[in-house]
Amino acid sequence: MSNYIVGLTGGVGSGKSTVADLFVEKEAVLIDTDAIAHELTGPGGAVMPALVAEFGPAVANAQGALDRVAMRQRVFADSTARARLEGILHPLIRQISVERCQAAESPYVILAVPLLVESGGYRQRCDRIVAVDCPESLQIERVMARNGLSADEVKAIMAAQATRSQRLAVADDVVTNDADLASLCLQVNALHRKYLRLAAEKPNASC
Repeated sequence: MSNYIVGLTGGVGSGKSTVADLFVEKEAVLIDTDAIAHELTGPGGAVMPALVAEFGPAVANAQGALDRVAMRQRVFADSTARARLEGILHPLIRQISVERCQAAESPYVILAVPLLVESGGYRQRCDRIVAVDCPESLQIERVMARNGLSADEVKAIMAAQATRSQRLAVADDVVTNDADLASLCLQVNALHRKYLRLAAEKPNASC
């Protein structure tokens, strides 16, 4: 892979999407594994026939897309369901993200992987890892406001993810998102300059 790959991660409510958008404003190509998952499970998505075959027609809605509520209930009710779902979905997400990284025409690529720490294979593919970080109390507050969930529901989501300290341990760079947008912009601007330099120094760089 000739492009310089920057893996972007962060816990729920940390502000990953905002940071990713700021990098896109710098003309970095963004490859978002969550977005790829939504493409694959949308109406007529590439994995829908396999999901229906594995879990039955109830996991598809009237439009032929994944019924996320039904799938979530299935995962909670059946301890093997998550692994079966991931076994169908993750290899294709990985394959598509590799292809898009290779095809990207920018000095560096932002590969956004919410579960980068938990998904072993992605770490090896990244030249550098940037984690978006904020206090856990702020994560809870943001997700409650955004999704209308209770504090306990948000904590349950966070408990299923890597811990804050685990993310920080693998990160080469950290964007601290506990202030305003101006603060984020300053941090992203500095990282953008760094990544341009590192990308130019990478052997066989495409830029």
